[in-house]
Amino acid sequence: MWRTDTYWFDVAIVMTFFMLGHLGLGRFVEYQPRGRRLLKTLLGVAVLVGIGVWAGRVWMYTLLGLIVLGVLIVHGWLLPRKGVNGWTAEPRDRYYALLGLDPTGKPLDRA
Repeated sequence: MWRTDTYWFDVAIVMTFFMLGHLGLGRFVEYQPRGRRLLKTLLGVAVLVGIGVWAGRVWMYTLLGLIVLGVLIVHGWLLPRKGVNGWTAEPRDRYYALLGLDPTGKPLDRA
């Protein structure tokens, strides 16, 4: 009944990680329009599953693991080291300053 050797299983696994990321760390991209966030998710799934088709599932899951490791490093080590909470993106003004945004989350006007 259940098969794990299909592309739909790979899509489900990748989407599960994206869903968990959006639920737990979605505050970090509140300044981005929803359409852009959706496009990034769709492109991420397409790239990861495409790598699974082209290079093999082992490479896709290896890349997915590296992405998760990178997220853990950024949110668990780098952001707290810079004075930003890795789960809540607070203080928000310090987080926006790291990204080069103004305190409202909009790009700085560099004329």
